[in-house]
Formats: sequence, structure tokens, C-alpha cells
Amino acid sequence: MPGPREAWSTADRAPAAGKLMLAWVALLWLLEAVDVATGHALDGFGITPRDPSELIDVVPAAFVHFGFAHLVSNTLPLLVLGFLAALSGLRRFLLVCALIILVDGLGVWLISPAHTNTAGASGLVFGLFGFLLVTGFVERRPWGILAGVLIAAIWGGSILSGLAPTQTGISWQGHLLGLLAGVAAAFAFRRRAASRTLTWEERF
Repeated sequence: MPGPREAWSTADRAPAAGKLMLAWVALLWLLEAVDVATGHALDGFGITPRDPSELIDVVPAAFVHFGFAHLVSNTLPLLVLGFLAALSGLRRFLLVCALIILVDGLGVWLISPAHTNTAGASGLVFGLFGFLLVTGFVERRPWGILAGVLIAAIWGGSILSGLAPTQTGISWQGHLLGLLAGVAAAFAFRRRAASRTLTWEERF
């Protein structure tokens, strides 16, 4: 019989992942409502490159958007990719997100063009895409590989277009750094294969 940890994983992991991502997205919408109500006062939490005082904004920048249209473009992919990534375990998911946000934010601070202001969850979205794309291969888990292939088929075109340097009004640097950080997270937080039979969620 499965122990308490396996039973929790089977019965509660998907609902817990769904609740977490709904709360995450709700927070982003609340923050944007506050931003609009205060005359976009929260836009100052974006990252201005190579200004030492801006290092404090590396994490908050991932939760701030430049208008509701900007937020809408990130909402669905963040919900779906975040939910799928959180199925592998909430603690692991939060560590993956922390790594992506920190690496992406610091990278944007280092290499983005001068006098720009970068914010939004798109770096995290690209990072979660990268994490889900390769984690099944890294861990040699068939369900994870299948999920990565399906995710690439659905979102691959949008991800590639978001990496194009010719697009104006987007931070392709933040997208690229987020993607690379997500791939790195798949290696940094990979799970070791166990000798016992794995549940569906553990295979994913």
C-alpha cells in the first residue's frame, strides 16, 4: 500500500496545483488593478539595467505588468504551464520558479538595453516552458517526455516568436534568459528514479 506521501500525491496534488496557480494569477490581477488605481505607481518596480538600486526589483518585477493587455497575454500560459509544472510537487515547483525569476531578473539587469524598464511574468512563462520541455528527457520519464512534446507543439511557435530580437515592445532578452533558466532548473531540481512503481504524477 502507498504511504502517506504517495496517497497525498495521488489524491491532492492536482487540486493543490490548481489552487496555487489560481491564487498566483489572482495576485497578479490584483496588483495590476492597484497599479491602474494609483496611476501606474507599481511600474517603478520594473528592472532598469545596471542601476545598483534596481537590484531590489529583480523579484517584484515578475509580478508587475504594464497594463491589463500585457497581463492578459501572460495569464493563460502561466496558468497552464504553472499547473503542469506544479504537478511534480509544490515545493519543487516553488524552487523552480524562484530560480527562474532570480536568474531571469539578474540577467535582464545585466544585458538589457540601457534606459529600459522590464517587468512581467513572461520570463517565468518562458522558464516554465523550458522546464517542462526538457524535464521528462532529463529524468527519463515517458509521461514527462510526452508532456514536453505536446507543450512544444502547442506553444512552440509563440515561444520562438517571443525570442525574435526584431520585435518591439518586448524583452526578448528576458524571454531567452527565462527559457534558459527553466532548462537549467530541470537539471538542478531533477528527481532520481526510484526502484518502486511510480504514480502517474511522479512519472510526469
